[in-house]
Amino acid sequence: MKKRLMNNIGLKVLAFFMAVMSWFIVVNIDDPVTTQTYYNIPVSVINEDVLTEANQTYRIVDDTQTVSVIVSAKRSVLDKIKNDDISAIADMKELTLNTQIPIKIVINGFEGDYKEAYTTPRNLLVKLEDDETKKFPIVPTTTGTVRDGYALGEIKAVPERINIRGPESIIRKISRVEAEVSVSGLSEDTLVQSQLVLYDGENNVIDQSLLANNLGREGVAVSVQILNVKNVPLVFDKSEIQTAEGYSLTDVTYEPQEIQVCAEKDILDKTNKIEIPAEALRTSELTEKTEKVIDIAEYLPEDLKLPDENAGSIVVTISVEKDGTKSYDISLGSIAVNDLNDDLKLEYETADVVEIQVRGPQEILETYDPKENVSINLAEFKEAGKYTVPVKVKVPEGCTLEKQVSVNIILVEK
Repeated sequence: MKKRLMNNIGLKVLAFFMAVMSWFIVVNIDDPVTTQTYYNIPVSVINEDVLTEANQTYRIVDDTQTVSVIVSAKRSVLDKIKNDDISAIADMKELTLNTQIPIKIVINGFEGDYKEAYTTPRNLLVKLEDDETKKFPIVPTTTGTVRDGYALGEIKAVPERINIRGPESIIRKISRVEAEVSVSGLSEDTLVQSQLVLYDGENNVIDQSLLANNLGREGVAVSVQILNVKNVPLVFDKSEIQTAEGYSLTDVTYEPQEIQVCAEKDILDKTNKIEIPAEALRTSELTEKTEKVIDIAEYLPEDLKLPDENAGSIVVTISVEKDGTKSYDISLGSIAVNDLNDDLKLEYETADVVEIQVRGPQEILETYDPKENVSINLAEFKEAGKYTVPVKVKVPEGCTLEKQVSVNIILVEK
């Protein structure tokens, strides 16, 4: 019996096929064919020159510029496929109905290893438009700050203009073209490479994937000028300050007394002061202390500039006294406070000084110190609130207070 079984060719063939079937079953159980979805695969468009020859272009609609790709293959193959291996290609030559292009899938390095691959959506949806080219100025912008002791000078895009070509509807949305660079830590003139950013009228960034420009391989750069910084004293010409009859000019003060300017080093080395002409303080018939705010930017030499364009305001105080009188500035902290209610706290409405004018012999006024002789009495103010309170000033014998002064106070509950 055993010999008959061993010599039976039919049984041997049957056993072989059964072994093959068993192997096939085992393999498919351990490594079955299944599907996997790969998301956000970008679609590449080829043969775009088909439209260029017709002076047309296109824009992608309905967010079909990225697709999901469903791949059917053995599990072991799917485990090896990465998003970067997948190419989704739309051939413009296959455009149908002027609106859609079939998307084909190529899985690089796995050709023949997968059973099927397709996209969802299946087609790239496009809208054909006339091709338009328009010229725009490039606006250079910067981020960061230069090294201490230096200031940002002129910045200029290189090149200063650009031709942009693309779908008419996109070109017409472009409001401005910017080239942004960082100037952090710079201390010398530099040419910095940049990237173009396009904005629409609502300050939204415009996608440039369907646009072309004439920048070539060089791209765009920003030329950054770095200037030296120096603090320079101010000198005001006071010759055109005129007081009324019976009044005299006593003092002209200003803050700040020096200003920070920037320029090339050789220019700064020669700059020791900024002279402000008399016309800046031109006044007439003055009878009281006067403040003027002077913007010195307009008085700077052409080769100097302000590092901060908003830092050119100088507050000038012109002090005037009536003949036979002397003016004194009293800080609010020097005013003695009498009879303040224990349940209340005093605040002053402003931080200004109080000016008093005293008439009397000049030799007495020169030695008189009002700081120890000014006070306010709050005995009648029992409730929180805002009040105007007269200031009591004790003057030397033979002198008089030219006019009564007062302060605005705020009383608040403790």
